[in-house]
Amino acid sequence: MSKEPSSNLESAMQMLIKTFHKYSGKEGDKYTLSRGELKELLLEELGTYLGTSKDNEAVEKVMNDLDANNDGEVDFTEFIILMGALTVACNDFFLDVKSDDKPKEGSAEKKD
Repeated sequence: MSKEPSSNLESAMQMLIKTFHKYSGKEGDKYTLSRGELKELLLEELGTYLGTSKDNEAVEKVMNDLDANNDGEVDFTEFIILMGALTVACNDFFLDVKSDDKPKEGSAEKKD
């Protein structure tokens, strides 16, 4: 993409594309992620959210859940499904955290 993003959302979309292609093609097909490439991407790019676990079973589960066409690789569409699901999970988590900060109905709010 040669056009500069003009919004945060456009920047986020470009970053998803660039990140996928940073890891895809290191092994085999340059348009898909192998198990090894997916594991590297998850650990390097999402370690803070997913933990730094090097749990092969977890990576295998993610791979099997994502690999809708059972070809042993994750294409860009399957990758975006993962990103969407993780974004929803993060949104739900942050909404729960934010709602925990609000005073419960009927309780007095603390003032500093």
